[in-house]
Amino acid sequence: MIEFPASKWTDYELLDSGSGEKLERFGPYVLWRPEPKALWDKSLPLSEWSRLAHTRFKPGAGFGKAGKEDSGTWERLHKMDDQWWIRFSSFNLRLGLTSFKHVGVFPEQAPNWEFISRKCAGMDHPKVLNLFAYTGAASLAALAAGAEVTHLDSVKQVVTWARQNMERSGMDGIRWIVEDAMKFARREARRGNLYDGIILDPPAYGHGPDGEKWKLDECLFEMLRTVASILKPSNSFMVLNLYSNGYSAALGETLVREAFGIKSSSPDMNLTSGELALNDSFGKVLPLSIVVRLER
Repeated sequence: MIEFPASKWTDYELLDSGSGEKLERFGPYVLWRPEPKALWDKSLPLSEWSRLAHTRFKPGAGFGKAGKEDSGTWERLHKMDDQWWIRFSSFNLRLGLTSFKHVGVFPEQAPNWEFISRKCAGMDHPKVLNLFAYTGAASLAALAAGAEVTHLDSVKQVVTWARQNMERSGMDGIRWIVEDAMKFARREARRGNLYDGIILDPPAYGHGPDGEKWKLDECLFEMLRTVASILKPSNSFMVLNLYSNGYSAALGETLVREAFGIKSSSPDMNLTSGELALNDSFGKVLPLSIVVRLER
């Protein structure tokens, strides 16, 4: 399974990719960023990239740690705002240029937002937990579809960013939590709290607000076993997204099967896995993350 953002999403477009970079349009602005998975040649000449791009990310200098691929500075090529807004379906997302090349949204996640929206719309006021929730697009997709949403991230600034996205979208009611995801999930398990939907998008490495350490290879299976204990046994769903290089859809699906004790297929359960990708305007497919979805 390979899924792409729907063509009807007019506020995002991957214009070109190649030579370890990607050229993307977010609303009115075009960004030039590194992309290690773009191993092929660019389709457009460099002169056209320079003409189209409003800003280009230069890694390894400035605000981030020198030598780290994801840190650096933005070089302005044409006039643009520091922050701006785009829209997806029924909600708005604020974008901004960070020192870690991210802009506040991962557009390849759009198929997950649509899946979450469909699942929540088919339930009666579901309770949804979004772990490692970042700036909240998945939370807003669930909220707009009628869910009671708990949004958790360990970084206070991105939770504030997510709240701004909610308010700009004319919504309210999300429960905001700044905490270590593992600590919160374990506490919910002890309390016997259950959710109709759980969303996980864990990083390869991270820290909780009190210095708790997260390393994907060491912590993911335990996290999934804890999630299995707080997801309702029927009429529920889980979405797991993985960006870590070296992970595969088969690995992700096996982790979920073992964590949830799924030994065989059942007519009451659907477990799928695959890749989320972007398709540039020249037809080159850029796979960016692994997704595993459990429906039961």
